[in-house]
Amino acid sequence: QVHLVESGGGLVQAGGSLKLSCVASGHTFFSQYTMGWFRQTPGQEREFVAAISKIGGTIIYADSLKGRFTVSRDNTKSTAYLRMINLKPEDSAVYYCAASTNRGSPGRSRHEYQYWGQGTQVTVSS
Repeated sequence: QVHLVESGGGLVQAGGSLKLSCVASGHTFFSQYTMGWFRQTPGQEREFVAAISKIGGTIIYADSLKGRFTVSRDNTKSTAYLRMINLKPEDSAVYYCAASTNRGSPGRSRHEYQYWGQGTQVTVSS
């Protein structure tokens, strides 16, 4: 079992940047988890943002976010990151990190992730 806690969200003006962190704890080895980032706005489905494989060799992004968002991880710190630049009002959402024990390449479906953080709010003002 792994416990995930996100931080780094907040209010930022359009064009600004934020870096989210997701710290994992519990009786686990962080490197055994693929890490994903998702976001959700009220009344909408949880949307895939990015994912990174267990040792960082494979990274995938939602096509619409590629170039502005960068996912990374530091297994020595049991932490995953999501760097977001040139933020837009439509990026406003609750951002969640998630962990998956599945084998193979990182997935885009929220159903592939077994563990979730509580989320951190990102609000981008115009």
